Amino acid sequence: MWNFYAIAMLIVAIAIPVGLGFLGSTFGGGGGESDWYKSLDKPSWTPPGYVFPIMWTTLYILMGIASYLIWKEGGFRVQAYPLAVYALQLVLNLAWTPLFFGLHRPDISLGEIVVLWLAVAGTIYMFFHVNHVAAYLLIPYILWLTVATALNAYIYMHNPILSGDAYHDITTPLRGPNST
Repeated sequence: MWNFYAIAMLIVAIAIPVGLGFLGSTFGGGGGESDWYKSLDKPSWTPPGYVFPIMWTTLYILMGIASYLIWKEGGFRVQAYPLAVYALQLVLNLAWTPLFFGLHRPDISLGEIVVLWLAVAGTIYMFFHVNHVAAYLLIPYILWLTVATALNAYIYMHNPILSGDAYHDITTPLRGPNST
């Protein structure tokens, strides 16, 4: 039976990823609506812009429910490791938007999103050993993150990136002072 404390904890568990997602987007330099993002060469399979906030909000809610289910299995003391890995992936998730959209660094954000993907895979693995439903709730997240990673990789490989004081097309080798 649900009591006030359980409902309050569920609300907090959902509010944390939703709030962090919103916070990350505020440092995102306009996100998908920015002139920079609109100017990028993107693959034909890029989802329409309106899909991203719908997907991410849904995924943040699922993350919150999943973390609540883990917390319910013993709290922060008993489930410290799974919840710590979950917190790590939240921090990595928060960092991606400012790196990609704010700093316009598809190179750095690609490395970061790969680490995020691994952290989410670790979270799913650890959650599965505590509560199968919690792990299953994160499957849409890792699938969407796979799409986001592929999109980030495509953008990195097909667009110039900031390198020092000038843009560099990654398809053209850099020539150093000692190159021929």
